[in-house]
Amino acid sequence: MKLRKAIFIAGAGLTALAAAQADAATTQREAAGRLADGTAIEAVTLTAANGVSARVLTYGATLQKLSGPDRDGKIADVLLGYDDAADYAAHPNYFGVTVGRFANRIGGGKFTLDGKTYQLPLNDKVNSLHGGQVGFDKRLWRIVSAKDGSATLALTSADGDQGYPGKLDVTVTYTMADDGALTIAFGAKTDKPTVVNMTNHGIFNLAGEGSPLGILNQRLTIPAKAITPVDANLVPTGELRPVAGTVFDFRSGRMLGEGVRDGHDPQIVMGHGYDHNFALDKGLTATPQLAARLEDPVSGRVLEVSSTEPGVQMYTGNFLDGSYIGKNRHVYRMGDGVALEPQRFPDAPNKPNFASARVDPGKPYRHVMIYKLSVAK
Repeated sequence: MKLRKAIFIAGAGLTALAAAQADAATTQREAAGRLADGTAIEAVTLTAANGVSARVLTYGATLQKLSGPDRDGKIADVLLGYDDAADYAAHPNYFGVTVGRFANRIGGGKFTLDGKTYQLPLNDKVNSLHGGQVGFDKRLWRIVSAKDGSATLALTSADGDQGYPGKLDVTVTYTMADDGALTIAFGAKTDKPTVVNMTNHGIFNLAGEGSPLGILNQRLTIPAKAITPVDANLVPTGELRPVAGTVFDFRSGRMLGEGVRDGHDPQIVMGHGYDHNFALDKGLTATPQLAARLEDPVSGRVLEVSSTEPGVQMYTGNFLDGSYIGKNRHVYRMGDGVALEPQRFPDAPNKPNFASARVDPGKPYRHVMIYKLSVAK
């Protein structure tokens, strides 16, 4: 009797293990084409049991695809980008890439650290943007691990790279949970004081990339009572401006189209739409907390963006002008997607009142963010 009971318990355990394995996210590594110089690009696809999947390229540590079902179960890719991996190098526009060393703008392309001034490349008129002319988005990363629903990519940035001090050893780990939540963990170690600010630059359309409906009828919520307003060069002035009573008040949720073309607000005029950092009420946190929630009432898809960082840059694709031909030969234009980029505040190295972006030897940089794609019930 005891033997039969033991066999039954063992069998039940194996059944439970098999079920757990069936529900676990999977990992698939494959070739993804070549750059113009013949350099091979690889891809890793992470797939959850609920149908959500993500495809990551070694070029730029790029999130090429993020796909999930709508309320009818129809799967669609919700990320703007390219079908051909080589196009990310041939026609760069930050679609889904990992940006660094410093995401967003550094005014005048310079900052001072420990009494020394560092000059960076000016690749955004008078500013340095997203790490300079050859930022992390334009590098070939190496895969150091790809298994069990996760992939870790690594990159070494030399001392003086794009004008930044310190040799930087960088990793980004993409991990797919069983419920379709994609965690992106950034880490960096330096051998001398420097500044670091990394994020993912996914541009989303929850109706499906290239949808003629665009994103203007999608509802966005951002738990932030202030923004960091910008000057004519789109660099923060250093002020924290309340959003109450303005088109920047997304605390209770609003349709993106309500304010993106409202020229009554000088900030919208300067940004050609939304291109602003929101100072999240949560501030800098040890674990990821909600930074933004995007909802598409037509498809029912919902994207929740969580992060440990104190800010989130919201950008409505204002400089998409039809010259970028994306996936499925879609012509991308303003309003076709929205970026929600968790980060330290733009120009933080030059604004002492902003949370510091400084990283020192022995004190590694860390940023953990989550894209959770689901369906509204």
